[in-house]
Amino acid sequence: MNYKKILAKTFMVIGLACAATSCDSYLDITPDGQVKRDELLETNEGVEDAIYGVYAKLRSTSLYGQEMYFSALEIMSQTLWCYGNQSVTALGQYNYGNTSVKNVFASLWTDMYNNISNVNSVINAPLVENATTYPATIYRGEALALRAFMHFDLMRLFADQITVKPNADGIPYATQFSLVAPDFESLAENYNHVIADLTEAERLLEGEDQYKNSTAFMTDRQIHLNLHAVRALLARVYLTMGNKQKALEYAQKVIRESGRQLKTKTEVINDVAGVLSKKECLFGIYYSGFYSLVSPKLQQTVSYSSLDLRNDFMEMYEKGVSGLDYRTNAYFTSVDLGGTAKYRLCKFTDIYDLQNNSSARPADLVQGINLIRLPEMYYIAAECLLDTDYQKAVDYYNDVITNRGLDPFDGTGAERLTIDMINTERYKEMIGEGQTFFNMKRQNLSISSYDNSVIYKPEDGIYTVPVPDSEKENRN
Repeated sequence: MNYKKILAKTFMVIGLACAATSCDSYLDITPDGQVKRDELLETNEGVEDAIYGVYAKLRSTSLYGQEMYFSALEIMSQTLWCYGNQSVTALGQYNYGNTSVKNVFASLWTDMYNNISNVNSVINAPLVENATTYPATIYRGEALALRAFMHFDLMRLFADQITVKPNADGIPYATQFSLVAPDFESLAENYNHVIADLTEAERLLEGEDQYKNSTAFMTDRQIHLNLHAVRALLARVYLTMGNKQKALEYAQKVIRESGRQLKTKTEVINDVAGVLSKKECLFGIYYSGFYSLVSPKLQQTVSYSSLDLRNDFMEMYEKGVSGLDYRTNAYFTSVDLGGTAKYRLCKFTDIYDLQNNSSARPADLVQGINLIRLPEMYYIAAECLLDTDYQKAVDYYNDVITNRGLDPFDGTGAERLTIDMINTERYKEMIGEGQTFFNMKRQNLSISSYDNSVIYKPEDGIYTVPVPDSEKENRN
């Protein structure tokens, strides 16, 4: 489906969630009834409903409910695989010409741009467009951040790494709810748009804390792209651009000012098991139905369907470490398959759903998908300081690993903290969360296949997914 068709479809349906933690309904909107859409966005309640709809769309299986989280991106990082599944095999071999692989990314492209159009309808609404006072400033800040968030991940998938190819082509950056398809532009222009949207979002959200819990929309700010999540996203974007100074600046702001804390080793178990981390989540998507997706793919062992961990994954947690890494028990479980123990990635499995006892889930736990967590900011800070303030880099690195049960790294002897060590810790912490492939792409690293039989190199074309055929064909 090309961009123009995506927008036409968007005029038909705008996703609408009635409340952040309850309703998944949708509002039908007809083309000749655009007035109805405009009327919806004339009230605070209507705008809030439209924003909830954008968040709800993010949890689609084509997006962060599956492919952009624990499935396609983790297969591409060689973390997960599935014996005998031809589609998974093709994706794991970066066979982007395979029909099933093409379909995955065509749906991802279509649904992401559909949702970008949804958020643009909010941004362009008169109530929001020239926002100068609360609550419209909050609406506009969140909507701009959402637009940048979605475009950035499309860029990371469908465009080259900018530090490797600074003059690379980018993607269309859509800023209007319109049937006019925006042109493709350079990747550098894409990044300018992302930074502009996020910087403006940061400005608009600056004073949001004074309104916290004042309305339903201002409650549970973890499920909104709040101020601190925007800053975390800026740190992620600047690091990807190669601007370590700005990445460090924003990572440290989040560490200092967000109010989030690193959980201790005894708090690791079940902390992200189908719920947003109580201490560490900066931004996540509310999703009460996440278990239904995770269980058959990760918890169960369905032949030719469930995803298995790479053969040597446990070595990363056990080799050369001092202390007991509490993540091994929190993130993985062993099941018996005909007398053979096999590990499963149980990191995201809601234990209350697993035990068919959802009524026992504490009321303060928000079900959903963690998309930005605090430890990432410590890894960014450590990486950015590695060559300029080595001891401070070691301190940030140790902050995370000691809270996971490992002994602190001395760093003063012959063995020095390296980017490889930071990458390993980042991998161990964020396994299954869809960030490893992007981290490898950012650093232009080779990738070892799940069974270590093949080394895939960046020059093999593994890192840039082709734009769907229909998108460019329909522009000719």
